[in-house]
Amino acid sequence: MAGAARRRDGRITQERMLEEAMTAIAEDGLAALTMSALAERLGTSGGHILYYFGSKDRLLLEALRWSEEQLTGERRALLGRRVPAARKLDQFLELYLPEGPRDPRWTLWIELWARTASNQPLKAAQEEIDDSWQRDLEALLARGVDQGRFAPMDVPGRASELLALLDGLSTRVVLGQRGADRARALEQARSAVALLVPRT
Repeated sequence: MAGAARRRDGRITQERMLEEAMTAIAEDGLAALTMSALAERLGTSGGHILYYFGSKDRLLLEALRWSEEQLTGERRALLGRRVPAARKLDQFLELYLPEGPRDPRWTLWIELWARTASNQPLKAAQEEIDDSWQRDLEALLARGVDQGRFAPMDVPGRASELLALLDGLSTRVVLGQRGADRARALEQARSAVALLVPRT
């Protein structure tokens, strides 16, 4: 329980629960994450965690949202940097791809994708997160076109294609498929970008 952030009333904060859930997924995998196991890591009760999240599905979704909020901040900072458009796009690729097979954010994505067909609130939440990445990539590509760095293109369509490609590469990395690691995925993404986003 050392280091667990607590409010003035002694209760562990929701943010700390989400942070610890992501750490547990990275260390032990998603299958090992239960409410009781998370409670034990935090030195609290499973009931306390259920009070805030109601179910494991909701906990996983909120953990994903929390992780994505951090990446949104990094992404917006990236978009505001004064670097060439091609370099900015390369940094976007690096930010998007998983760190490796134990990347907890991507482990969550794959798990929650499988549950969206029967869960409309989950589907809506995932679409909201996806749309945020789409908008930011569109803004990056459009600015590159406006600056004369990228050739004219169908920006929304090209952004959607690139994100679909990155999703596929990321899934292969997280599943630990043969020959699929972060370095290889980044190399493949860069090759695709060279074809799909030609420079002027």
